[in-house]
Amino acid sequence: MSFKKRLMIAFSIVIIMPIVLGAICLSIFRRIAPPVYGPDGDRFAAAYNDIAASKHMGITLILIVVAVCVVTGIALIYWINRSVIVPVNHLGAAMRAIRDGNLTYMLPVDEKGEIGDLYQNYEDMRLRLKESADEKLLQENQNRELISNIAHDLKTPITSIKGYAEGLIDGVANTPEKQQKYLQTIYNKANDMNRLINELTLYSRIDSDRIPYNFHRINVTDYFNDCVTEIGMDMESRGIELNYTNMVSPETRIIADPEQLKRVVNNIISNSVKYMNKNRGRIDIRILDESDSVRIEIEDNGKGIAARDLPNIFDRFYRTDSSRNSAQGGSGIGLSIVKKIVEDHGGYIWATSREGEGTCMHFVLRKYREKYNGNVTSGEA
Repeated sequence: MSFKKRLMIAFSIVIIMPIVLGAICLSIFRRIAPPVYGPDGDRFAAAYNDIAASKHMGITLILIVVAVCVVTGIALIYWINRSVIVPVNHLGAAMRAIRDGNLTYMLPVDEKGEIGDLYQNYEDMRLRLKESADEKLLQENQNRELISNIAHDLKTPITSIKGYAEGLIDGVANTPEKQQKYLQTIYNKANDMNRLINELTLYSRIDSDRIPYNFHRINVTDYFNDCVTEIGMDMESRGIELNYTNMVSPETRIIADPEQLKRVVNNIISNSVKYMNKNRGRIDIRILDESDSVRIEIEDNGKGIAARDLPNIFDRFYRTDSSRNSAQGGSGIGLSIVKKIVEDHGGYIWATSREGEGTCMHFVLRKYREKYNGNVTSGEA
């Protein structure tokens, strides 16, 4: 039996019982025997009048009590219906809306008491569910965009690899120099494909916060000398000038994961190459000493970044040129990966840029220092 039916029965009893009791009382009053007249008629007449008056007063009181009970019962039914039944019905409708996937159905939160608490709890649940659903939808859209971006960007190197491989097979590259150029281009395009696939793999790990790190004490000079040597061969094949300046002392060390730090540098460099629009491209790598930290600057002379876009370039899936017909393409997660890795190393990163002149990426990592404590030597970053 529903709560509403139970209340209706209870208040019906409240109304009916006074009526029944009143009817019983009236019946008793009507059965009162009339007085017997004796020799002294006046005395008995007075007694009869008193009994009649009492009977009339009793009937009046019973009618008043019945009327008051009826009005009170109706008022209580109306009040309970408005304050309990109607809000519960609204809450039921809201829960059915949630069941049907409608997360925009709102309840007023200005109700008081237990009903107000129920409404507020519903609103909190609805907002949480809506936020979760919006995040899920956004993530699904981003995943679709990522797959679309990477599929688009893989087509370009694959087409180039096929074209140059066919040139080698057909004998178009008929000199050692041409053959070397074709092979180098194939190698570069294969590296681009490998980078995109690595980004996709790392993206899935970022979402679950499971980037694998293997930290070591790294000599800054030795590490970046090797890194620049490796980058230099790629830049030379692309016709881009690479300049390298190291201003830190030879014994300076940092705590870092060599592979992930190389990913940071490679992602920044590949971004510079992607947006290089000069006939004579140039990339400058500078290692600067800042007391307790080391600052790495990677600057290019590409097309630069608009001031309105600069605060957002480290956001996931943000691309300054969202057109898929653009020559640059890009998955839109390269710089977000860079920021994540740098911050996981205890550092921070930012960018400066001027449109038409180029962009400079700055990131800072703390130095490793030996800390002496008696006869024990320990290290801290």
